[in-house]
Amino acid sequence: MPAKTGTRPFAPFEWMLALRYLRSRRREAFISVIAGFSFFGIMLGVATLIVVMAVMNGFRSELVGKILGVNGHVILEPIDGRFTDYAEVATRVSAVPGVKAAVPLIEGQVLASGGSRSSGALVRGVREQDLPHIPGIAGHVLLGTLEGFDSSGGLAVGSRLAANLGLTLGSVITLVSPTGTVTPIGVTPRIKNYPIVAIFEIGMSEYDASFVIMPFAEAQAYFNSLDRATAIEIYIDDPDAVDSVRPGIEQAAERQILMTDWRQRNTTLFSALEVERNVMFLILTLIVLVAALNIISGLTMLVKDKGHDIAILRTMGATQGAVMRVFFITGAAIGTVGTVAGVILGVIVCWNIEAIRQFIGWLTRTDLFSPELYFLSRLPAEMDLRETLSVILMAIVLSYVATLYPAWRAARLDPVDALRYE
Repeated sequence: MPAKTGTRPFAPFEWMLALRYLRSRRREAFISVIAGFSFFGIMLGVATLIVVMAVMNGFRSELVGKILGVNGHVILEPIDGRFTDYAEVATRVSAVPGVKAAVPLIEGQVLASGGSRSSGALVRGVREQDLPHIPGIAGHVLLGTLEGFDSSGGLAVGSRLAANLGLTLGSVITLVSPTGTVTPIGVTPRIKNYPIVAIFEIGMSEYDASFVIMPFAEAQAYFNSLDRATAIEIYIDDPDAVDSVRPGIEQAAERQILMTDWRQRNTTLFSALEVERNVMFLILTLIVLVAALNIISGLTMLVKDKGHDIAILRTMGATQGAVMRVFFITGAAIGTVGTVAGVILGVIVCWNIEAIRQFIGWLTRTDLFSPELYFLSRLPAEMDLRETLSVILMAIVLSYVATLYPAWRAARLDPVDALRYE
């Protein structure tokens, strides 16, 4: 049998040569600088992608949590008459599998004022027994209490609304409703004073600056709706499983109803977030792509500089495959180590994103994440394992593909031409 020639793929000497070429020498300093830029480019690109995707995921998750913490997953409204049987409908709907709670409510717009300040507000009349089912309110009371809410004769208001009006616990807030009493000279606005018995903070500035919670019976009297409710908010176990619960709710209502779920009411917002998230991923992928192109240029220059070494290796019996693998390992090492470093950096930044935001804001004397502009009071970051793995895979594939052409050029180098002028 003829003796086998060559070595097995990725033999120790191939790794030894590849790692030797990565070391900086005075004559190859420029090549090492290019390799360094490639490493830092991949590291920063991967870290930026992970951080941006985590922030976008966190932003969406926080928005969904805040919106659904104070709004039902499904809104049920009658279309065949006044909603006078709201209590019976709520009881039947609550028994539907997958439904956590059905909350009747009265809703209306008012002008809220305290002292010399005024602001528009959204009043919601809710029964005390239903308050524990509204996580955005019941679990976020800063001052006061919601115990005995029905008999308190007072209101619960958002923290930003209280701050804007200069009010605190025990202060009197004045509500002005345009739908007041009908008189011979027209409709007169209804004006009434209420003490503040609780102040809550949902964490979403838009809601904290506009929401007022009123006892259900008092809201019926205030809005001239003594025998009816405006709608029923339905909270379900899984917000993404709305479609599977809808038939049961329709059957339990036993009347003609209009149902709108949280996706329909917020479709513009979440569609915009999804588009922005996809565009940011594509744009930031270009950072990794540019770093991969630097690998091509660095390895091409390294192959040109190492032409004499390649020729000697070929004359000593190294195969084209061995030479190709040596330069492939060289480039792949840059991409792999850069990707790992990027993942570590991205995870560290995600874990400390709020502290970093506060530090940069303190350093620059600016508000980098204004609650009034971004709706939320803090910068969220929520890493998704599948997305992180896709970023890692994308970075490694791009860096590996970038090494193929220079490695192929090195393998195709003719030893005779390389040594002719030595």
